[in-house]
Amino acid sequence: MAEFRLRGYTLEELEKMSLEELAKKVFDAKIRRKILKRGLTEQEKKFLEKIKEIKQKNPNKFIKTHLREMVILPIMVGLTIGVYNGKEYVPVKIRPEMIGRRLGEFSITIKEVKHGGPGIGATRGTRFLAVK
Repeated sequence: MAEFRLRGYTLEELEKMSLEELAKKVFDAKIRRKILKRGLTEQEKKFLEKIKEIKQKNPNKFIKTHLREMVILPIMVGLTIGVYNGKEYVPVKIRPEMIGRRLGEFSITIKEVKHGGPGIGATRGTRFLAVK
C-alpha cells in the first residue's frame, strides 16, 4: 500500500507542523481563513488540549463532542471521536485521508426515510377495504 501524502507531506511531517504552518501550506481557503484570520474558538482550543491529553494517556478512549465544525488536524489521526448528530454520538474513526475536512461531514444528521408497507393498515383510507 502506498504511503499517505497530503499535498506532498507525509503524516509525520504534518504532525510536526504548527497550526499556522498547516493552514498556509496544506489547507484550502475556507479553513485557512478560519484559522489565520479568525482563530480557533475557546471550545476548539479546549477540545485540542483534551485530545493531546488523551492521546498520551489512552488513545483508545472515546471522545464525545458537539463541535461539528471542528477541522480534522493531524494530531487527531488514530482516535475515535463521537460527533453529536442531534440525537446521539456517532463514532468517527479518524484516518489520515480525513485531514482538512470537518467532523460533521462524517456524522450524518438525517436518517433514510423508511415507509411502511402498502395496503391494509398503511393509511386511514384503507380501513374500509374488505379483507380477503
